Amino acid sequence: MAFRKIRLKPPLSLIVVVLFGAILASLHLMSNATQDSSQLGEIYSKLLLINTLGSILLLALVVANVVWLVKQLRRRAAGSALTARMVFLFLLLTLTPASIVFYYSMMFLQRSIDSWFDVRIDQAMDDALKLGQAAIDERIRAVVKQTEQGAKQLEQASLSEMALLLDEIRGASEESDLTVFSKQGRIIASSSPQPSLMIPDLPDAVVLLQVKPGKTFTALEPGPGGHLQVRALASLADDSAYFLQAVHPLPLRLSQLAETVESAYIQIKELGFLRNSLKQSFSLTLSLVLLLSLLAAIWVAFISIRRLVAPVRHLAQGTRAVAEGRYEQRLPVKQRDELGFLVESFNTMTASLSQARDEAHRSRMEVERQRAYLETVLANLSSGVLSFDAKLRILTANHATDSILHATLSRSVGLSMSAIEVRHPHLADLLRVVEKHLSATRSGVWQEDVTLPGPHGNQELLCRGTHLFRPDGAWQGAVLVLDDVTALLQAQRQAAWSEVARRLAHEIKNPLTPIQLSAERLKLKLGPTLGEAEASFLERSTRTIVQQVEAMKTMVNAFAEYARPAVAQMQRVELNGLIEEVVA
Repeated sequence: MAFRKIRLKPPLSLIVVVLFGAILASLHLMSNATQDSSQLGEIYSKLLLINTLGSILLLALVVANVVWLVKQLRRRAAGSALTARMVFLFLLLTLTPASIVFYYSMMFLQRSIDSWFDVRIDQAMDDALKLGQAAIDERIRAVVKQTEQGAKQLEQASLSEMALLLDEIRGASEESDLTVFSKQGRIIASSSPQPSLMIPDLPDAVVLLQVKPGKTFTALEPGPGGHLQVRALASLADDSAYFLQAVHPLPLRLSQLAETVESAYIQIKELGFLRNSLKQSFSLTLSLVLLLSLLAAIWVAFISIRRLVAPVRHLAQGTRAVAEGRYEQRLPVKQRDELGFLVESFNTMTASLSQARDEAHRSRMEVERQRAYLETVLANLSSGVLSFDAKLRILTANHATDSILHATLSRSVGLSMSAIEVRHPHLADLLRVVEKHLSATRSGVWQEDVTLPGPHGNQELLCRGTHLFRPDGAWQGAVLVLDDVTALLQAQRQAAWSEVARRLAHEIKNPLTPIQLSAERLKLKLGPTLGEAEASFLERSTRTIVQQVEAMKTMVNAFAEYARPAVAQMQRVELNGLIEEVVA
């Protein structure tokens, strides 16, 4: 997700300028009102409200920018991390000196205002008030201790014995009124140093609810006669329904001194009200100045940094586009500084990359065309072609290889010779021959005949190989061409036997005719001169010779027919179609 182009529209910029002007004016008026106490109560609250609203608006602007930056970081937008880092550094560089100045300014302000008044009186009054409170607290702790001890003594007593025990317990403190009563407010027993007190002063139901098992409730309250008294309540047991109340009046002198110190303390505080107001006013004004300054600085920092990072952001977007393969990306050059030079260099680089990519694409397409042509040629060759790498593993094998060797070597690319021998054991002799030549002197072209067992008998193969070398002379593999010459050898044998038959027929046929003619001439010449028996014998002999000569002629003619080449049958051929079929 790319950054949006950040520009303040004219209405928004006007509103921001008016807001800054109003905040500065209100801060100036607050400073004047703080110095003039007559105006402090009249316009200070209004100015404080105006500055608070201004702070809220600035805070809203800052929060909006922070939210926007967080969204960009989550989307991994270009330039978002750099913007966040620069904003953080700006805040660190701004907050550190501002905090130091604010701290020492507040210290100087407090000490300056304290120097206008005698702060030792305030300290003395505070100490006197604390001393009175400490004395009263000591009295309260004593009453609590006595009440808890009395409650423990009454835990095992019956209701009839409680009245006698109360008098004994009150003997330790004759000024306390002791009363035992139930949760319902029924008085069980009471003991008081004042005989005229007929009905003890019981606490309210709200006070009873505050009494916890194992805890003692105490309260300092005004008593009759204008002096103070301590009321202490304790339960007789953790689950008891009865309470022991002790009402102990404080000494009149202690009550009067406490009231006097408290009144004087209140008067001193009233007199020091103006000092605290000034402190609070100056502190609040200084805090508002710091807060508004920081918020305004942070907001301006966001706007400035986003504009400053814009060229870097464009570079990041362009780099991402280049990484995705879009080399036609061009960035706008709006600055004539170092960043502008960097953008121009990026555009030059992308142009060079685009040109190099196009050239590489054309080269790759040419290589693909050559490879496709080579694959087509190899696929239509009747000879098997195998190539090996430097580790004697199969790189390529055409379909003719599979047909000749009766093995799927085209699917065994990457296998070593030992693995191929395991898959196709009938190729063991061929693989040993190939390995022998490839492992020996790697120079020149070699050729060897190999006989392999085939599905229809032995198969004669003509193997021719050559070595492949890199431009630096390093050996990188070899190419092996296989031809099945079984049919060729059979044809050669058949041609040889045909020639033998032709020559043998010629040599046999030449003496047959003279032999037949000689036998017929003997019969013709000697027949009339011989007797009947001899003439019959001669007739049979010559007939046998003639018959055997005819039989041999028949056999010789058969040899001659075997040696005679086949009769060619001429027919019309479409040369264009034949050439296209061969080329395809």
